Amino acid sequence: MGFFDRLVQGLTRTKQQIVERFDEIVQKADSEPDRTRPIDVDTVEALEELLISADVGIAATEQIVTAVRDRARRGESLRELVKAQIRAIFDEAGNGPPPNGHTPHVTLIVGVNGTGKTTTVGKLASYLKSSGKQPLVCAADTFRAAAVEQLEIWAKRADVDIIRAKEGSDPAAVVFDAIQSGRVRGRDPILVDTAGRLHTRTNLMNELDKIRRVAARAAEGAPHEVLLVLDATVGQNGLAQAREFTSVAGVTGIVLTKLDGTAKGGIAVAIAHDLKLPIQYVGVGEGIDDLIPFSPKEYVDALFQEKW
Repeated sequence: MGFFDRLVQGLTRTKQQIVERFDEIVQKADSEPDRTRPIDVDTVEALEELLISADVGIAATEQIVTAVRDRARRGESLRELVKAQIRAIFDEAGNGPPPNGHTPHVTLIVGVNGTGKTTTVGKLASYLKSSGKQPLVCAADTFRAAAVEQLEIWAKRADVDIIRAKEGSDPAAVVFDAIQSGRVRGRDPILVDTAGRLHTRTNLMNELDKIRRVAARAAEGAPHEVLLVLDATVGQNGLAQAREFTSVAGVTGIVLTKLDGTAKGGIAVAIAHDLKLPIQYVGVGEGIDDLIPFSPKEYVDALFQEKW
């Protein structure tokens, strides 16, 4: 199954909730013989309600609806206009950091507790290996023995090396050792699983800052990427936490997990709009191959397919 088909499948619950109603709204508007006429208030309000119910978010919804109200100037198809506005929101969020040529490439995986962070590290390692790379994973969550054991299981499934230390070890020291080991073994990239933490826990945020500083001593420019893992099923509550988290963690991109487990897959739009960060990967299932690169175009096409 191709990436697009898997994304369509992952968005099934969201599509079941919105696609029929969306089709009704756009068919009514696009059937008008004169598209230069203003769209009626009921249609605009119905679209606004639908987008908010899909967790697109207030601010992103307002941007889309404002464009819809202005449609009379251009006479555009409402369906294509909505799709174009959502793609524009993703474009504004960018595409993530460009390749920097550093070897090994060090990526920190960060986030709050319970988002699927450790699982994401294992799936990402598997995806990168299937792409021809030789990743190494680092178990820097030294507070929970279960986290290290879980990562070891995923590393074995992905058939990649893992660097771990005893429970209670200094996470920054483990990261330093992993980078040094990766360089000696010729492993690249280095994927670092950090402990889950809330932005309100000052001591843990300080620890994350220490990890970043030590990584920079071990490899020039490290960390080269910081991916924040968000749970799509949490919706706007998770987004509020992430907004504060990104301000102190140097986040460069988002991994959106459990997209297949929510009927509010529009949260991807809210993330791009509110955080101004690109979504790099999405989780669409529990299997090791169910983490896929995120494509804004394919996401929009999958979400608003007329036939599915």
